[in-house]
Amino acid sequence: MKKKRKKKPSREIQDLAKRIKTLRMKQGYSNYEHFAFDKFLPRTQYGRYEAGEDMRFSSLVKLINAFGISLEQFFSEGFPGSTW
Repeated sequence: MKKKRKKKPSREIQDLAKRIKTLRMKQGYSNYEHFAFDKFLPRTQYGRYEAGEDMRFSSLVKLINAFGISLEQFFSEGFPGSTW
């Protein structure tokens, strides 16, 4: 049986993953697992988001709340390719 190749995430999803990782590191967490644990987020799922896995909007809102910022701040301050 052939294995399915994982589809490369879109540019926007890759930018989202970079933004999430950048915010985590700005909060002083060098390890994504420590951040996820401290914020009561599923560690493996959070790691997938930083790796570029697509997510539901409700999951994104939960992450943004964990960072302590608004949706507007998330997408306007330092988001790669942002024109807002």
